[in-house]
Amino acid sequence: MRLSTVLTTALIGFSTLTAWADGKGITPLLPKMETECSSCHIVYRPNFLPKSSWQQVMASLDKHYGTDASLPAADTKEIADWLNTVALDVGEAPPNNRITQAFWFTRKHGTNHVKANVWQRASVKSRSNCQACHVNADKGDFNEHNIRIPR
Repeated sequence: MRLSTVLTTALIGFSTLTAWADGKGITPLLPKMETECSSCHIVYRPNFLPKSSWQQVMASLDKHYGTDASLPAADTKEIADWLNTVALDVGEAPPNNRITQAFWFTRKHGTNHVKANVWQRASVKSRSNCQACHVNADKGDFNEHNIRIPR
């Protein structure tokens, strides 16, 4: 494959991922996923991780970041199949499949955009607390024009 083809493909994929992270082209969530995931945390969008990461996340729900988030086999299959259909295969899987360590996340939330002390504020608590700053995160809208950095 020619280098220009590889670079063009990567640019298109990154542009698509960035657009979705900015609230454009929001993929409607699978109701089952929305119900199950939102019982503990915000429902992260399928485009936030590559397919390989979602496959690993769904295969290890019994050890879901320190919690047993196991589901009935039919529910796990339904959600995993849906994620495999809609998730992008753009970029490398971030370390430990952590969205907050994905390239696009660190680019958008690095110290040039978000000061380090913001993450320690009681109103924010962690990088995974999207709704602390993204007013419409629960609707899948992460547009940079709808951000409110809490004090």
